[in-house]
Amino acid sequence: MATTLTQIANYLDQRQWRYHLESENNRIITGVKADYTEDFLIIISLRENGEYLEVTAPQLFKVKDHVYKGVLFQTLLAISWQVKMLRWEYDPTDGEIRASIGLPLEDAPLTQKQFNRVLSGLIDLVDRVSMPRLKAVLATGEDPGEKELGEQLLSAMEEAIPEVLDWLTQALQARQVSQ
Repeated sequence: MATTLTQIANYLDQRQWRYHLESENNRIITGVKADYTEDFLIIISLRENGEYLEVTAPQLFKVKDHVYKGVLFQTLLAISWQVKMLRWEYDPTDGEIRASIGLPLEDAPLTQKQFNRVLSGLIDLVDRVSMPRLKAVLATGEDPGEKELGEQLLSAMEEAIPEVLDWLTQALQARQVSQ
């Protein structure tokens, strides 16, 4: 076995975290207090005889029949495109949306540095990066990240060609005059 629950429990002990070890299900259940995620539950699972680690944040949302479900799915995919590692999952039977990070270990043991990166990455990407944006989508039907993306594009264009904003402004003004 590449990695064991005992090894992961030791990593959590070093972080002074509380957790519940479920040997029969090959997982550890823990949680964290977060800024934007209520009841931030984390399930740390070993699969494939310890050769695959999966860290999951279950039950983030239930959106079986939500009016903005399509926009939410589009935003989830956009977030997946923009960040490393994070994967979004949807259970069509009950509408549950969860996030996870998987790490194939194969024949290598999990290091504490790898574990800390996966665990901290999941917490940060879900709570700080995703949840404010996803809550806004569910409340308004609009993705605030699209505005951020536009700002990022303008900044990149301006950095590459300093005159580009002047040219765009002139072009937009000319278009308004001709209409």
